[in-house]
Amino acid sequence: MAHDLIMDGRASNRTAVIALAQSAGRGRHRRKWVSHHGNLYASFIYDCDARDGRIAYSVAVAVAETLISYGVAPTIKWPNDILIDNKKVCGILIEYCGDYVIVGIGINVKTNPTVPEYQTTKLENYNKNIKLNDLTAVLMRNLDKWQRLDFSVVRERWMNLVSGLNTRVKYRGEEAQLIGINENGALILRCDTRYLLVYGDEITML
Repeated sequence: MAHDLIMDGRASNRTAVIALAQSAGRGRHRRKWVSHHGNLYASFIYDCDARDGRIAYSVAVAVAETLISYGVAPTIKWPNDILIDNKKVCGILIEYCGDYVIVGIGINVKTNPTVPEYQTTKLENYNKNIKLNDLTAVLMRNLDKWQRLDFSVVRERWMNLVSGLNTRVKYRGEEAQLIGINENGALILRCDTRYLLVYGDEITML
């Protein structure tokens, strides 16, 4: 629906498309995202005239800070997952369309799927007093806040929240070590004595 709004000329900056459930939810590489009732499913439309690798980091921090406000301790797993106790509670999907970027966010609140690839969890396991409307409002405020801040502040907070730093990744057939991100949102890798700057889809977590 967010894509349709943009393509039909009906989109505007800071439009939110929210679903109670989804019949065809998806994540990166069109992987299926199970979307039962009771969870948060939202796509946010923002002005964006050029691709910006920094957006993913500000969104991840915004989601993590939203969960922190409900008394949980999340971590960010590169590139697009939020974890609690090493179990996935949220996925983020960022897509560009025309002069806009669509930020899709799914948070397990009342239910969490059983999938073979990884463990999942839900917010209700940690806080039983979460109301979807309130959660959505807090998330929207945090998205606005963290996208307005200077990226140096976002970068520092992301580095504090991320899991998997200094772990091994694969880049163009070689193993390297993920060190962090730079001021433009590029990943910093160490490969033997070399330092490399690369962008998201070029690496694979091992």
